[in-house]
Amino acid sequence: MQQNCALIVVDVQNGFTPGGNLAVANADQIIPVINQLAEHFDNAVLTQDWHPANHISFAENHAGRKPYESIALNYGPQVLWPAHCVQGTHDAELHPALYVPQAQLIIRKGFHADIDSYSAFMEADQQTSTGLAGYLKERGIDTVFISGIATDFCVAWTAIDAAKLGFQSYVIADACKGIDLQGSLQHAWQDMLSSGVKKVYSKDILPAAV
Repeated sequence: MQQNCALIVVDVQNGFTPGGNLAVANADQIIPVINQLAEHFDNAVLTQDWHPANHISFAENHAGRKPYESIALNYGPQVLWPAHCVQGTHDAELHPALYVPQAQLIIRKGFHADIDSYSAFMEADQQTSTGLAGYLKERGIDTVFISGIATDFCVAWTAIDAAKLGFQSYVIADACKGIDLQGSLQHAWQDMLSSGVKKVYSKDILPAAV
C-alpha cells in the first residue's frame, strides 16, 4: 500500500475473542486475515480497550442493571457491558496471535472512568480527541483501512469518525467481526455507508494468488 495509507487494527484483544469477558463469536478467525493484510502496509496503528475497574460502561457498576441494557448519560445513550479489558489484566492484552510488528502506535481508549470510547479518534462525548487524527496527518496519511472487533461498535465508530475528519475511510468486511445486538450490525453498516465509508474485502487489497 502507498505511504499515504494506514491499517488500523481495532481491539484485537483477549477480552473480545473466545474465552474473553466480552467474547465475540469466532472473532479469533479474523486474526490470520489481519496478519496477512498487515504485510502490505508500512503504516499500522493498533487500538486497545483499557478500562479502569470502575468504568461507567460496566453493568456491575450500576445497581440493578444488567449487561446489554442501555442507560442515558450526559453524552447520550450508553450500552452497559460485562466488565472487560480492565487495565493490566490478561483480558486487556492484545491477542497473542496478532502479528503486526510494524505498528508504531497503540491507542488506548476507554481509560477515562466516566466516558466510554468506541472510536479510535474521539471518545463517546464527541469532544475528547485521542490525538490519532493529528498523528496520521503529521505522517502524511490521508487514507485508512480499518479491521478488528467489533464491526458494529468500535470499528464502525472509528470508520465514521475517520470519514468526518477528512480521511478516506475503508472497512475491510472480512477482517472484522460484529456483536450484532438487536440488529446493530446492519444499522452500523447503514450508518457507515451513509457517512461515506467504503466497504471492501481482503481480496481487494491482497495480491491475487499465483
